[in-house]
Amino acid sequence: MPDRKPEFPVHIDRNHLPEPEWGFPNAKIGVFATDSTPDFPPVKTAPEGAPNILLVLLDDVGFGWPSVNGGLVRMPVAEKLAKRGLFYNQFHTTALCSPTRAAMLTGRNHHSVASGVIQEMATGFPGYCGIIPKSCATFAEMLKQTGYTNAWFGKNHNVPDNLTSPAGPFDNWPTNQGFDYFYGFISGETDQFYPSLLENTTPIQAPKTPDEGYQLTRDLADKCMGWIRQQKAIAPDRPFCAYLSTGSAHAPHQPPLDWRGRNKGRFDMGWDEYRKIVHANQLKMGIIPKGTKLTERPEQIPSWDSHPEDQRDLFAVQAENYADFLEHADYEVGRVVDAIEGLGELENTLIIYILGDNGSSGEGSLVGTPNEIMSLNGRQPSIEEAIGFKDRWGMPGTSPHYAVGWAWAGDCPFQWTKQVASHFGGTRNAMIASWPDRIKEHGVVRSQFHHVIDLMPTLMEVAGIAEAREVNGHIQRPIEGVSFAYTFAKGGGDAPSTRTQQYFEMLGNRAMYADGWIASCRHGRLPWETSGSFSFDDDKWELYNLNDDFSQAVDLADKHPEKVDFLRMLFMGDAAKYNVLPIDDRFSERLDTTLRPSYFHGRKQVTFYPGLTRLPEGSGPRLIGIPFTLTAPVVIPEGGAEGVIFALGGDAAGFSLFLWEGKARFHYNFFGMKRHDAVSPDPLDPGEHEIKVTFLPHGPEAGGPATAVLSVDGKAVARCEIDEQVPQRCGTETMDVGMDCVSPVCADYEDRGLFPFTGEIRHVAFDFEDVKQPSGMDRLKMATAMD
Repeated sequence: MPDRKPEFPVHIDRNHLPEPEWGFPNAKIGVFATDSTPDFPPVKTAPEGAPNILLVLLDDVGFGWPSVNGGLVRMPVAEKLAKRGLFYNQFHTTALCSPTRAAMLTGRNHHSVASGVIQEMATGFPGYCGIIPKSCATFAEMLKQTGYTNAWFGKNHNVPDNLTSPAGPFDNWPTNQGFDYFYGFISGETDQFYPSLLENTTPIQAPKTPDEGYQLTRDLADKCMGWIRQQKAIAPDRPFCAYLSTGSAHAPHQPPLDWRGRNKGRFDMGWDEYRKIVHANQLKMGIIPKGTKLTERPEQIPSWDSHPEDQRDLFAVQAENYADFLEHADYEVGRVVDAIEGLGELENTLIIYILGDNGSSGEGSLVGTPNEIMSLNGRQPSIEEAIGFKDRWGMPGTSPHYAVGWAWAGDCPFQWTKQVASHFGGTRNAMIASWPDRIKEHGVVRSQFHHVIDLMPTLMEVAGIAEAREVNGHIQRPIEGVSFAYTFAKGGGDAPSTRTQQYFEMLGNRAMYADGWIASCRHGRLPWETSGSFSFDDDKWELYNLNDDFSQAVDLADKHPEKVDFLRMLFMGDAAKYNVLPIDDRFSERLDTTLRPSYFHGRKQVTFYPGLTRLPEGSGPRLIGIPFTLTAPVVIPEGGAEGVIFALGGDAAGFSLFLWEGKARFHYNFFGMKRHDAVSPDPLDPGEHEIKVTFLPHGPEAGGPATAVLSVDGKAVARCEIDEQVPQRCGTETMDVGMDCVSPVCADYEDRGLFPFTGEIRHVAFDFEDVKQPSGMDRLKMATAMD
């Protein structure tokens, strides 16, 4: 039997938060201060014994990658924390980024908090609009109201895509969700060398360049350590909650330049053999129960040996690069832990280290991609295109992702990958808990079935906070998670799980767990397919007894059809209860920014002025796949000018209008794979000029050809024929007037910093009416006019 639960702080009953204003109950107020007795409002203090909290969440890390799980990616910090804490081998996520994070923050299921899918794909239904309800306060809000100081470092991905501009509103940003400080990025991913950084709600430039040693994970760790030290220097008795949410190991897989090559030659065995090695390690280490079977490779994923040698060489580089990236992230987590220890605070710090927000990502195509943004747009690379980037894989200017075979290998011993919520390859992630003051059993495995929604009630229990009925004037919905703090007790591994039922759903993939059994239904679209819908009538449910089958290897649906029917009914009950309906399997089709409310939709003209920079694409006017005219009146000084007039996107994809060697130039970057230019033949003379770009798609189909015509002072001077357009989005970067923020659209000016315009820009205007898609004759006329 387990020992009595660790003694946590006494629960403070704060049913209504914030607490009432101080009433000065002991003050005596006379006519003069000399006749009066003060009663100063006290500084809010956390319950006695409340621990510091360090919450670390890695990104896109499958169960089979970390060495602490038996994988071959060396993560000594995770190993060290597990040896002096607890390792959880049945902890679950939602199978996708935003949903997992929203569920973890609020202690409610992801559909309950309107996060049934990533923010960039939000739709107008209660479970999918992307706006976390005020009736579901975050754990940070609860901790803050109880005397904690809170900060968030790294990935957010919980702000609605259409609400990320400087115009706000900022209700769903971290600093309005209980966090006193935020330093990181709002989107689902960002370039590790040129990140789209924000401090609180203000966009900022990265402090260094890649050549100066900059890489985002390193920067996040520096900021996190600095904040913790600052808080403890000022208020040493106040507990902190630091949430470190790395972009690693989500694509783009970009380790620091000085970490490259550390895994060379370590993955030449290929993904099939990798799984066998890791499975054996997991059994030997006791990470998985004795007798756990290694699930088979899906027939849709080619074997390692079926590829020729040049392709296997590329695939090995992909895994080496990913391992460099993930190992570095673990190292940076270690720096933060060491900083806490250096302050003498480690003993009373609860460290929760979650090794992934979902399984390994299969979004990189069957051969891997040098540009994940391209793949998410539905355009997959050929093997020849991918091989062309082998020597630059992971360098600045690439946005790489490994092949699906490695995602499957990295989810060993389970089936499938990220997105596939029906199987543990999508939802099973390891978790480590270390708290030297209270967790006295070290280096052991905890196998209770738990879910990411259980984190919030756990933190509230250990901090001594009762569930609130009202927060900031909003009546609260009940927390749907259950605490796993009971597992912290010595012998707690013998305690039955307090979570007995849990639904899973993502992009039509769905499952229902209850009392040791799980019914699973993988829907039609494969994780590396980014478009198309499939009939739900063709779906087939599987059944697994997890008491005997840890890895979902033996389908018992035919033997127990009544059990399948029962669990399907349970799923539908939860689906109705938690806003899962309507189930939607669309992917890239939902990336269309016009599906969500916008300040720009319906406007026939948009005018930007100098100073408008870092406007996220998802919150700006749609400029991809539609006809438009860009007009920029400029003044050229004596001696000429250079620099960017307007830019959208960055090195992953986008377009830029700029002056180069005094000449007007329009550059279109198709995912770094193809580049197109229209350049004026002569430099612009000093004085006033009007530069215009007319962009004309040849048809309405996404990703089709287009023509761009460059005009100066009313005369067409150059054109470029674009055989493929970016289908939906340029990525996670921004629109900028007068410079190119974040990463450069055009590689020619990558050594020029932001490449600011050295003349005067009056404005940049976009016209969306009276621009018709050109016919072949129209294009011939344009060509004739310029020849």
